[in-house]
Amino acid sequence: MHGRLLILSLCAAEVLTMAGVFAFPALLPNFVDEWRLSNTEAGWISGLYFAAHALSAPPIVALTDRIDARRIYVAGALLAALAAVGFSLFADGFWSALTFRVLAGIALAATYMPGLRLLVDRYRGETPSRAISFYTASFSLGTAFSFFLTGQLATEFGWRAAFAATAAAALIAAVVPLALGPALPEHAPVDRTGDGRGVLGVLDIRPVLANRAALSYIVSYGVHCWELFALRSWLVAFLSFCVGLQAGTPAAWIAPTTVATLSGLVAMAASIGGNELALSFGRRRLIALVMVASAAAAAGIGFTVSSPYALVVGLALAYTLLVQLDSAALTAGSVETALPGQRGATLALHSLFGFGCAGIGPVVFGRVLDASGGGGTASSWGLAFLSVAVVGTLGPLALFLLPLRLAPPGDKN
Repeated sequence: MHGRLLILSLCAAEVLTMAGVFAFPALLPNFVDEWRLSNTEAGWISGLYFAAHALSAPPIVALTDRIDARRIYVAGALLAALAAVGFSLFADGFWSALTFRVLAGIALAATYMPGLRLLVDRYRGETPSRAISFYTASFSLGTAFSFFLTGQLATEFGWRAAFAATAAAALIAAVVPLALGPALPEHAPVDRTGDGRGVLGVLDIRPVLANRAALSYIVSYGVHCWELFALRSWLVAFLSFCVGLQAGTPAAWIAPTTVATLSGLVAMAASIGGNELALSFGRRRLIALVMVASAAAAAGIGFTVSSPYALVVGLALAYTLLVQLDSAALTAGSVETALPGQRGATLALHSLFGFGCAGIGPVVFGRVLDASGGGGTASSWGLAFLSVAVVGTLGPLALFLLPLRLAPPGDKN
């Protein structure tokens, strides 16, 4: 399988494995009411999903430097199905929900970046960054699918049926890698463990830390993920609060979960378009400009929650576009500046830092809400989004302050 069919197949599998990723945030207001969760507890359930991904990604993704990523991907898709079934049958409060979401986060670590490795190990077309951008942008399509599927099914059949459906989607995705031919991983020119199989060799990220070109993208990706997943975890709750302030008016002409679905589609287009702009105008310059604009938007959007619903929806979609414009460009930067034989280790650190920040962002957001009035006022939401803006300003600094002494010859990224 090659070219467009390869890209299409792996993007489709990614979307299917992601059916359950945002199932909890999509239904967050329901769970807060049913289980009487605080905003901080809700933030922990959302955040630890991505923290589990971050902590498990380094050994899982680094293994793709040693074995074919197909085996890892299939195992991850099966674990995603198991976690979704467990949540559907047994989740009844904070701790049980947290347990199954942690398992699902580990499953994401075994599918998202290993899926990218499946692609880059087999793709032989021109402009590899373009293929990477389609795959990474499909994360946003998976986001849209997750919000839409769980929102619609929960409305009709209840949230337990919605989670069960996400398990079925993951099982279908597990079949896709089996249709791909084998691909041998690229090996490093120097084997630090002697036999190429040692645990320390798989987990050794010291060469990646020394590659400051890749490291600058990795740190900026962490900032990006903090902002992106704070937004995705709390968007439905934010819009639901806006609707509640305007009860009795035709405010909810479009449901918050539908807006979240649209935001995923906007994000996908933005991610692909952002990578194209990066190819034309320079990756670092484009990412820095986007991050500054995104931080500025975050600083203001929370304070608009009492504005007319249609305006808030428009602002949320515009903010989503800004947040996502640099996503594919950041991942492509890490991949293309990885040194020979260290692509898996580079992606491992990319996932660790990125999704580690993704795990912290929703928790901090919820904590700020609780500390500023429980999310019951416009100022409370404004301060929560303002905390995201503060973090967002660190991305451009990382891009240009980290030295580039080990960038590959001729690197213009």
